[in-house]
Amino acid sequence: MKKLILATAAFAALSMGANAQETVRIATEGAYAPWNFLNDAGEPAGYEIDLANAICEEAGITCEIVINDWDSIIPNLLAGNYDVIMAGMSITDERLETIDFSDNYFPPDPSKFVANAGADLDFSDLSGARVGVQGATIQAAWAEENLGDDNTIVAFATADQAMADLAAGNLDTILADGAYLQPVVDASNGAIEFVGEEVMIGNGVGAGIRKGDAELLETWNTSLAALKADGTVDALIAQWFDGAGPFFTE
Repeated sequence: MKKLILATAAFAALSMGANAQETVRIATEGAYAPWNFLNDAGEPAGYEIDLANAICEEAGITCEIVINDWDSIIPNLLAGNYDVIMAGMSITDERLETIDFSDNYFPPDPSKFVANAGADLDFSDLSGARVGVQGATIQAAWAEENLGDDNTIVAFATADQAMADLAAGNLDTILADGAYLQPVVDASNGAIEFVGEEVMIGNGVGAGIRKGDAELLETWNTSLAALKADGTVDALIAQWFDGAGPFFTE
């Protein structure tokens, strides 16, 4: 099939049935388990990959998963290098100034701090700490605004790089999505633990779509609503986030 034509009128094909579909390219980071990652075969896997495939099947469209670094994922969407972002991206007012979002497919999730076991950190008056974050995230912005005056905020290209520096003793704490951190804490056998208080940032996780791509956004939301209603979304969340939910069905 031909690649998706990057003009708004081309998306009218999305409502004309599977035979008329163009390929919709979906960008993900591939480095944020269990949301998205590369498996042992080097193939994209995770909650968002399974959900993207389910949305495309529900919509009757052909989709292609592409990998893009986190820090350039929005600029490359705007440049037309792909059509949708599904990369654990939180819906925020700031991002909504640049792109549109689908309805959320994961509810608002508290951001949390982790540290090596036994760390002596006073979060009521944190000072002199090295705080790790993934760059260009809601946690990075929050940490700079709320902790930057008295602490050193260290931004990493990926969340996994931050975790490696924490394990090596180069960071005092990390702030990240709770849903990302929970399996890390569970797998650490007590070496890494939650510390401090939770921070609520963002309005859940959704798919990023260029402004003006109204037909594509409608298609995404319609298919996502059907998958929420039939239990598919909650089943995938429970699978990838160790029994979490249900959030969208009773």
